[in-house]
Amino acid sequence: MGQLPDFLQSGEAARLFPVLADTSKEGRTLSIFLACLENVNEFGRSMLGSVGLKLGSRARIDTFTEVVFKKGVSDSKHRPDGLIKVSTGKSTWTALVEAKVGTAELTNNQIEAYLGIAKSNAIDAVITVSNQFTALPTHHPLSVSSLLTRKVSLFHWSWGYVITQAQLLRELGEVDDREQLILLSELQRFLLHPSSGVKEFDQMPAAWSDLCANIAAGGTASAKNPICHDVVGSWHQALDRLTGVLSRQIGNHVKLVMSKSDAIDPTQRQKTALAELVSGNCVQSEVLIPDAAAPVQICADFGKRALSFHMRLKAPADRKSTKARLSWLTRQLSDTDNNDLHVRLFWPGRSPTTQYPLKALLADPDIAILDRPGMVVHSFEILLVRDLGAKFAQRKIIVTELLNSASAFYDLVGAKVSAWQPKPPKISEGKREPASVSTEAMRDQVEREALDRAG
Repeated sequence: MGQLPDFLQSGEAARLFPVLADTSKEGRTLSIFLACLENVNEFGRSMLGSVGLKLGSRARIDTFTEVVFKKGVSDSKHRPDGLIKVSTGKSTWTALVEAKVGTAELTNNQIEAYLGIAKSNAIDAVITVSNQFTALPTHHPLSVSSLLTRKVSLFHWSWGYVITQAQLLRELGEVDDREQLILLSELQRFLLHPSSGVKEFDQMPAAWSDLCANIAAGGTASAKNPICHDVVGSWHQALDRLTGVLSRQIGNHVKLVMSKSDAIDPTQRQKTALAELVSGNCVQSEVLIPDAAAPVQICADFGKRALSFHMRLKAPADRKSTKARLSWLTRQLSDTDNNDLHVRLFWPGRSPTTQYPLKALLADPDIAILDRPGMVVHSFEILLVRDLGAKFAQRKIIVTELLNSASAFYDLVGAKVSAWQPKPPKISEGKREPASVSTEAMRDQVEREALDRAG
């Protein structure tokens, strides 16, 4: 066990095989997780890297449970579940850890108390781990006063995020040590068992159904309505699960696209999404998949009760006609058989877009030319639309449909299409020898041109 920090009165090393009461599900789950964080090098670097720590090979991670502080908590009912200590030789970084499993959720009273404890003991951060999802570890599922996080950072990992990071490290072959790889595999096995209390986001709140009913009855979304805030929050949790699922499917990191301001401030992200919901009765986002031709744009439309997924591609500039440009796209999708896929064509100037089912374009590409004779398309959008009707309002079904449709769209479109890239320029005839473009050669050329102009 590593040396206890000075601010601790006592504490136990996090154990892979904790001896705890059957009722202490959270303590058991956290102890096993922290022990793997400490003993699987790449896992520790990956998880702590997500909260801004870049650890070299000499960095040491020590983890503790059942921590008792020398000051700041003697009269408090709040006691953090664990502690992480990172030593680099030159400096030490510490974080309190609070874990929840099952349906238990974090509360402001508890987390604000831990931030106070951390400040009193010069601890750098508080990290929470629960079944609640966030877009980034730097975002938190609770709204906490910025005054409390001036000197103490607040981070959050969902258990789904932990499982995904472990899976990606294994699939990408980033853990070389056999024993450490076994530990990581066993951590996944434990967390994925129902007894661990770990579960993924699988149901929208009642607010989702309420907003569906309100809009169907002719009502509108309002930024002041608490129902809309709950809908946006649940949408973000569903998206975070979606990126985790896609990451595991392709074996690489899938991320949400966010503006710099939204990524820095989760409150601003909430406001941005609320504004979109109010203006268009929809919630939407973009997902960035490694090496894909374009981000995947996702929209849940409450007015139409539909989910839509689309990617936008520039038409190849080295093909001069609409037919040639469209053939470039349809060749990539020639073996796709799906009635829900459509292609939207974007034309120069203010000419409105046109749209056709992919099947129709595969059968007869000339239909796209008849609508815009003499014009050349400049970009395409491939869309998958799921008209869910009454299913859209059902809280579990909408999450399942979102995950299934995102996976289907990537399989049908995202994994098949490539972005157009211009070909590299060629050396023109007459310039193949370096001497042909030397300063002397260029001087002779301009002299000849001057003589020709003089007649």
